[in-house]
Amino acid sequence: MVVIGIDNGVTGTIGVITPAETILIQTPVKTQQDYTKAKKNITRVKFKDVVEFLGQLVVKYQDERFMVLIERPMKNPGRFTASISAVRAMEALVNAVEFHNLPLDHIDSKEWQKVLLPQGVKGDDLKVASKDIGCRLFPQHTELICKHKDADGILIAEYCRRKFGL
Repeated sequence: MVVIGIDNGVTGTIGVITPAETILIQTPVKTQQDYTKAKKNITRVKFKDVVEFLGQLVVKYQDERFMVLIERPMKNPGRFTASISAVRAMEALVNAVEFHNLPLDHIDSKEWQKVLLPQGVKGDDLKVASKDIGCRLFPQHTELICKHKDADGILIAEYCRRKFGL
């Protein structure tokens, strides 16, 4: 089985656990001018790059079953711009998964964090705990985890592996 965990958002990561290897990448993104009247830049998921990444996995592991677990986007009226970005990223990522007809489920961050992170961790300490646990479970990805400051994508994949079996 190949499990893929997606930490939704333009600052997220995609983690993959297969019988042969683990992969962790930053979600491919691009910056462009906003499409509203305001003169500002926005960051968007590079849909084509995600489709190509998933396609390479599908070809390489064509005899395996797949499961994709994606974190639901943040929805916070007080952080409207960030919420819109998260929803926009979610749409691109879901479309890329659906392009390859991969089985997909959604998860709230608290669900996987409850299983993989220490009890009682909250707020900014969640990122620190994610980074620490990620480096311990997946030391081969320490450099990217430390650069990114969390291991959410690969930890979501690990939660998926435990939940659906690998």
